[in-house]
Amino acid sequence: MKTASINSPQPTTDSQNLKTQIKNWAIELGFADIGFADTDLSHYEARYFNWIGEQFHGDMEYMERHGTKRTRPNELEPGTNCIISVRLNYLDTCAHNPADILHQPQQAYISRYALGKDYHKLIRKKLQKLAEKIDSVTDNFKYRAFTDSAPVLERPIAEKAGLGFIGKNSLIIHPRAGSWFFLGELYCNLTLPADPPFEKQGCGPCTACIQECPTQAIVANTVIDARRCISYLTIEYKGAIPLEFRKPIGNRIYGCDDCQLVCPWNKFTEATREDGFKNDKGLDSVSLLELWAWNEAEFMNRLQGSPIRRIGYQQWKRNLAVSIGNITGSSDLIHQALQTLQKASGQFGELVDEHIDWAINQLQSRLTSKTEIHPYDDTRSRDSHKPFVAKKYYLPKSRTNKNKADSIKADQR
Repeated sequence: MKTASINSPQPTTDSQNLKTQIKNWAIELGFADIGFADTDLSHYEARYFNWIGEQFHGDMEYMERHGTKRTRPNELEPGTNCIISVRLNYLDTCAHNPADILHQPQQAYISRYALGKDYHKLIRKKLQKLAEKIDSVTDNFKYRAFTDSAPVLERPIAEKAGLGFIGKNSLIIHPRAGSWFFLGELYCNLTLPADPPFEKQGCGPCTACIQECPTQAIVANTVIDARRCISYLTIEYKGAIPLEFRKPIGNRIYGCDDCQLVCPWNKFTEATREDGFKNDKGLDSVSLLELWAWNEAEFMNRLQGSPIRRIGYQQWKRNLAVSIGNITGSSDLIHQALQTLQKASGQFGELVDEHIDWAINQLQSRLTSKTEIHPYDDTRSRDSHKPFVAKKYYLPKSRTNKNKADSIKADQR
């Protein structure tokens, strides 16, 4: 646990006033919300290890590596008395409508969190600044900052800190903010009163996320089988994507947002105010074939600072091959995709070749058989305003208003 400088005088304010001060600093630093939790996560421990016992974590062996350090904060960082939990909005509502992209099979869908810079460094820097401010008014302040790093139960902590409830899709959802945000934590030695937790799940009878999940990865309330999850398959998983999931992956080459797009609470999402999370690489609306044309140097250069670069070029090509195999449309487009893959065979290793071969077979079959029906290629799915299964998309109001304005402009041309 890092020890900050201790030259500052003893605080003269009580714990509640210090909490208020910390919350004000957090908002000034750009965090959307902040809450305080104690270190008792016993309510979540059994369900976590049951999840591990079911092998729902797939190949993510780090999820089980640290034992109870993940569920008992004092084992990870001795001396932790309080956990400060923060959230930071990441949705760029000026980026292209994500629902539109999902319904254009020739376009690449990239999870909205990855359109900008890697969030790990950005949030850690903000947490460091917050810690420095706390250190300036306290004595012997000790802390450690986390954001999706180290064995930390981020979502249970956020729920305990009052930042939202754990939804059926396992994400933290706030009734006034939706779920398009990152989480971060400061484990610290302060003794501060905890905020009221969310004790009731706000999903009610809604099952839209369960219905809409392309691979049916939500196997129970709040329980995700990562082995079926597109985010896991396209980001965490390094092997050959199981055949049963290749068609349902559609055009999703990095992550998946379907469960968030159909969540009613996400109509209240606020746009990110962080320039680092803005779509600055043109990845919100780009064709699969354009991305396939990148060589490894282009991949590394164009994705400088992006979380996508962490999967590596070979896995990037693997994902693209699957989605190109799912392209539907005109015969000319399918011919172009087919020729592109045929030229690439043997260039990127056995893993990519396996997915190229699969994709070539899919495209050839689509050209020769008019009876084949893609799992998502029906009348309803081609309407970009309707989800594939659930009833409705819930885009933020700012996004909806922008779409209406764009439509009016288009009609006037």
